Amino acid sequence: MSFLELKNIRKSYYLNGEEFPVLHGVNLNCDLGEFVSILGESGGGKSTLMNIIGGLDCNFQGSVTINGTTINYHDEKAMDEYRRQTIGYVYQDYHLISHLNVLDNVLVALNMTTLTPEERTSRAEELLQQVRLFSHRNKYPKQLSGGQKQRVAIARALAADPQIIIADEPTGALDSMNTQEILEMLQEIAASGKLVIAVTHSQQVAAAGTRVVHMVDGVLTDETRINPALSALAKKNSAQQQTRSVFINGTNTAIISAPETWSTTFSMAFKHFKYHRGRNVLIMIGLAIGLAAVLIIAGIGNGVNSYVSQQIKSVASMNTITVSRYNKPAFTMKKPSAGMSVSVGQGGAPGGQQPQGGGMTSAEAQKMNAQMLSKARSVTPLTTEEIDQLKSLSHVTSVELHYSVSDATVKTGSTEAALESLTNWTSEDSSSDLVAGSAPQQGDIILSQSIAKAIEGNDNWKDLIGKTVTVSFKVNQSSSSSKTITISAKVSGITRGGGMASVNALNTTTLKDALENAGVTTNPASVIVTVDNYNNALSVTDAINQIKSNGTQVYEANSVASQIAKAQSYVSLASSILTGIASISLIVSVFMIIITMYMSVAERTKEIGVLRALGEAKRDIRWLFIDETFTVGIGAAIVATIVSLISALGLNAALSTIAKYSFIQIQWQNVITIFIVSILMSLIAAVLPARHAAALNPIDALASD
Repeated sequence: MSFLELKNIRKSYYLNGEEFPVLHGVNLNCDLGEFVSILGESGGGKSTLMNIIGGLDCNFQGSVTINGTTINYHDEKAMDEYRRQTIGYVYQDYHLISHLNVLDNVLVALNMTTLTPEERTSRAEELLQQVRLFSHRNKYPKQLSGGQKQRVAIARALAADPQIIIADEPTGALDSMNTQEILEMLQEIAASGKLVIAVTHSQQVAAAGTRVVHMVDGVLTDETRINPALSALAKKNSAQQQTRSVFINGTNTAIISAPETWSTTFSMAFKHFKYHRGRNVLIMIGLAIGLAAVLIIAGIGNGVNSYVSQQIKSVASMNTITVSRYNKPAFTMKKPSAGMSVSVGQGGAPGGQQPQGGGMTSAEAQKMNAQMLSKARSVTPLTTEEIDQLKSLSHVTSVELHYSVSDATVKTGSTEAALESLTNWTSEDSSSDLVAGSAPQQGDIILSQSIAKAIEGNDNWKDLIGKTVTVSFKVNQSSSSSKTITISAKVSGITRGGGMASVNALNTTTLKDALENAGVTTNPASVIVTVDNYNNALSVTDAINQIKSNGTQVYEANSVASQIAKAQSYVSLASSILTGIASISLIVSVFMIIITMYMSVAERTKEIGVLRALGEAKRDIRWLFIDETFTVGIGAAIVATIVSLISALGLNAALSTIAKYSFIQIQWQNVITIFIVSILMSLIAAVLPARHAAALNPIDALASD
């Protein structure tokens, strides 16, 4: 039984349905230790036969038997294993991988074995010493002569210790001196116990072998033994070849083929990335620009949301909720500010307040005041039972009555001033609003800085603290009449600013007693609900607004938490729109990556053919290109993060003249998201080119220009 047996091999090509036979029932037996030359002219079927023996062409009739086992050419996984373990190729055009140095070109075959990285390197270096190229191991193929390239190809073919070496016109591109050198190497390989099959039309190559087989038009016509049969040493080496072991660093080591690991595939991809780093860096920067824009916009959204929240928190209590009875609006108008909330009992008329906003005529102001007065008088006060209902809600710690009166004035001596608003002091107010004095106790009032200056003058406004003033204000007794109440109160403190946002407030007990003494109901139009902490404020606000009676909403609740949520929703919407615009550049980058990867596949077509011939699976080819785009994605995310952080520092420094605040806040969650987006986009962009590369026919790939 011969080591290699070809039985009745037939092969045809088809063009437009027409059959073109190439091989006509080829039968051939070869043994280890032989150097068999298949001699014939071009177009005679020699290369087709070698592609079948080498496991590259699986569409044929007949059988191929190796050492008594018939090869299943329809089992793709088995064929990959066959090429890795049994076959080594030496090509006329060398087919070295241009972006790998000499050592790495040999290591390509060893990457598909179970050897350790150190053993692979040692094995590759020993082979380069055998072909006298060890000193050139760090050179690239373009730096070698033709003879040197072919010696590298021979070292690569021998690397994984295959049993069959196929040499396809191995000396076709060499001069006479290099031709003789390569033929001597092939003779030594055969003598080492391997089967060397050379496909050639050269009589010189044929004469170097042990046997010549002539092929004409797809038929083996005759064979001639031109050199003596195998020597005793060759036979001994052939027997040893069955064990598939070599000496590495003086140790007898078995070389076992194995599918390529992800790490070796990634290493190959990264080497190609480095070799074409100029082009790849440009792609990476293009993607990074879009990513950085998205990251900066996200940072602006974070910063503005945080700033809005901080500003609202600085002027308002965070765990209080203002609750009033829900009234469906009878007309459409801009919601008045907090200082314009006026109702006590039956409701207080909002007198004494001039509408804000440029260009409003007196008639328009009077009309708006009349509308507000009509609305205020229609408010029904909250009952004791309703207040108790609010107290019973989860997370509610207290409920305070809230009063707001109208047409309020304050007088001391002969000086009188109209108050923009007058309420009672509640937990919703903050002592941080005070610029002088303290919060009001029973019998006390606090006034705004503008009122204090109006009474005492711009320089002596603090002198008002401790003085007793006369306070007058109006409350409604019915929808058509109101009553003026006058009391005395001591000024305990002064709040900052003035106008519609100013705070003028009586002590709660003081104001309530005044209402009772005047015979006016003390049921409030609104209350201040305090929750246990800010985190629960929004949920309690929503819960209050959801309370219904007979299918109708009962309360209208507003809190700082809801205001912040609303403001942040607007900022998030604007941020999302800007992010969408910035993402257009990412889409462009994805198409750029796809186009570049298709170009890379076209450039590396021969490399793909070589790798498939060495035994790489389609999966490995896919990962080769996916890993390269993965590198682009990771690199782009890193660049985008660095650029964004530096830009954030610069922009925050520039904006510090507006406010001492970091308006661009890039969070680690944003960075992680950018990395995920970048990697996903790169991988998505690689899918089609990678599939195209894996689907290439290795024979066509090797024949490409």
